[in-house]
Amino acid sequence: MRFIASLIEKLQRHPKRIVFPEGTEPSVLQAARQFYALRLGAPIVLGNRARIQQVALEHQLSLDGIRVLDPAESDDLENFVVRYNRLRRAQGLQDAEAREAMLQPNYFAAMMLAMHHADGLVSGAAHTIASVLRPLFQIVGHAPGTKTVAGCAVLELENPRFGEEGVLFLADCAVIPEPTVEELAEIAVSTARLGRHLLGTRPRVALLSFSTKGSAQHESVGRVQAATALARQKAREQQLEAAIDGELQVDAALMPELGRRKCPDLALPGPANVLIFPELNSGHIAARLLHHVARAELYGPVLLGLDRPAANVPRGSTAWDILGAAAIVGVQAIHYQVLYPGAGASLPGETRS
Repeated sequence: MRFIASLIEKLQRHPKRIVFPEGTEPSVLQAARQFYALRLGAPIVLGNRARIQQVALEHQLSLDGIRVLDPAESDDLENFVVRYNRLRRAQGLQDAEAREAMLQPNYFAAMMLAMHHADGLVSGAAHTIASVLRPLFQIVGHAPGTKTVAGCAVLELENPRFGEEGVLFLADCAVIPEPTVEELAEIAVSTARLGRHLLGTRPRVALLSFSTKGSAQHESVGRVQAATALARQKAREQQLEAAIDGELQVDAALMPELGRRKCPDLALPGPANVLIFPELNSGHIAARLLHHVARAELYGPVLLGLDRPAANVPRGSTAWDILGAAAIVGVQAIHYQVLYPGAGASLPGETRS
């Protein structure tokens, strides 16, 4: 709550337009209503207008301040179809297929984001992550200088002893099942940059393993060791001030007094606030476990490495979960080019200069 409250204050000073493709979901409409009521910017919900109005009526939700947009009725539909066709022409896409895609809210929303008709996107409350990611990959694409898109779960625990006053950034929790050394390193740096951007403090990054500093030998341990060295190099090259260490067991990362018993030369000056998992299974399980068992608030995953800010929320998310993700995406949008220099410079179908 404290963390999201601080982001809400920032966003109230710099309101943004957030598009919610799942406008017929009650929780999404509730989040959009709260987004407007808190003066965070202009919420845009997509879907069949009559159905959205019916859902709002059934749940006694006012649509005042919420822009309701049906892709089939939009004046931008034809332009979006042309843009999407241009993007996918090499894959043999036909005009009818381009139109069918643009009538789908997730595709229409991704094009809105890419065309700067919205500042951020939040989806996933009623869709699988694949159906959220596919349009973003095809239309928005990677940010300049990045090769890896990953998902960062932002958690706020009741116990301020852990992370940064209870706030932890966990990655990858959404996208890459078995990241390579290069991908792990890029995930670590991207997540550290997000932590620095949102918290305003020096990231303390732990690349996790079942081993601490060679206490066990395995191919996966060597991969984390190599990724740690590469992440440090990338952070130096990008002039990102961050403490990065690995390979570390999770207790050594979260409790520095224990970590120094296991590793006297531990590079983390305090409890890690960024946890990088060796593969997707462990990251996803850890995030959901903390959310359900430790009652941590879970926001996102926020998508790292895209050309524009977006988040995928889990299916069944509450209005507060969605609002929190929207606040994070909105704050990212305020200075997104600080996170990714050159992001958003070109439009779909154009060649980036």
